[in-house]
Amino acid sequence: MQAGPGSVGARPDRRPPAVRVAYYCDAAEVGGAEISLGNLLAALDRRVRPTVIATSAEVAERVVAGRPDAAVELVPQIHRKRDIASIAAHFRALRGLRPDVAHVVLDNPWASHWGQIAALSTRGVRTVAVEQLVLPPPRRKNVRLKRLLTSRLAAHVAVGERAAREIETLAGLRAGSIRTIHNGIADVELVPLPRPADGPIVGSVGRLEHQKGYDTLLRALVELPGVTAVLVGEGTQRGPLEARAAELGVADRVLLPGWSDEARRHLTTFDVFCLPSRFEAFPLAVLEAMLAGLPVVASDVGSVAEAVHQGETGLLVRPDDPAGLATALRALVGDPDRARALGEAGRRLALERFTVGAMARAYESLYDEVLGRRGDGDG
Repeated sequence: MQAGPGSVGARPDRRPPAVRVAYYCDAAEVGGAEISLGNLLAALDRRVRPTVIATSAEVAERVVAGRPDAAVELVPQIHRKRDIASIAAHFRALRGLRPDVAHVVLDNPWASHWGQIAALSTRGVRTVAVEQLVLPPPRRKNVRLKRLLTSRLAAHVAVGERAAREIETLAGLRAGSIRTIHNGIADVELVPLPRPADGPIVGSVGRLEHQKGYDTLLRALVELPGVTAVLVGEGTQRGPLEARAAELGVADRVLLPGWSDEARRHLTTFDVFCLPSRFEAFPLAVLEAMLAGLPVVASDVGSVAEAVHQGETGLLVRPDDPAGLATALRALVGDPDRARALGEAGRRLALERFTVGAMARAYESLYDEVLGRRGDGDG
């Protein structure tokens, strides 16, 4: 006779308890932080029951694309502290959901403070803030508010070790107070695209903004005759980059194909991936390039060096150094065997350390930790 649920000898249910998580994302457009959040939701265990609180329907749709059971709650964008009705809507959203955990995505260290305040003021909610970018404070008052909010968080996370330490310094936080959960991405088979030019191709995928330092790449291109640069993305710097390329006499070797939902496919047409950013945390584009087996040349900013190991998976250069960038690119373009070896090593490292599964398991453990659970059903 089979033992019933309450009978002697019945096996206890060891499944971890469900966790209701509200993911707060107030970005107006999709960037690396939002793509990373979408990757996370798609990989989380089904015991995590997500609701995305967003200010943009387009962003919300992108974030939940891989997690059909995720709920979405749209709230109005807050433009200033006098937007009382909008602020109240954010508070009502958190208090109406009463999640176990509020996971607040910070596009930069000084962003999403209303989301944090709303979460911290909701009874019974444990608030986790996740830093996605290293950026100096625009004003001193931002630092004071950052310290106040951080002191009440259940957990404070950054997407890289060095990025965590840099944010601690910028905000005057206790050393070691920010833990690290690296971004991770899925390994997908990329259907190749036709090569867009003859000869060596140095390419990048990212927003055409000052942060990414693509103007430095254009200056480096002057010293790399026969090399074509392909920059896949859109942004406010398209016009200035086109004008700068013409001034430098390299416009015929600079391709700007625009943005694409299948941007990663362009990686199949590159010989070397280049990210000459002025500031970063732990960019997804570098991980995507590594998984594609490409050698990476990147600025040594934020936590980039935690994936791009000098001379092992790629080459690191100083930001705003066109001569140094040209030297590094020339070294790989001129030595295909070395470039191939670095690309293969980069792929192995990405598969070993920076998978979306590893990222998801780390956040699941963190949610259990802040809720005082062991994660084995005994909480």
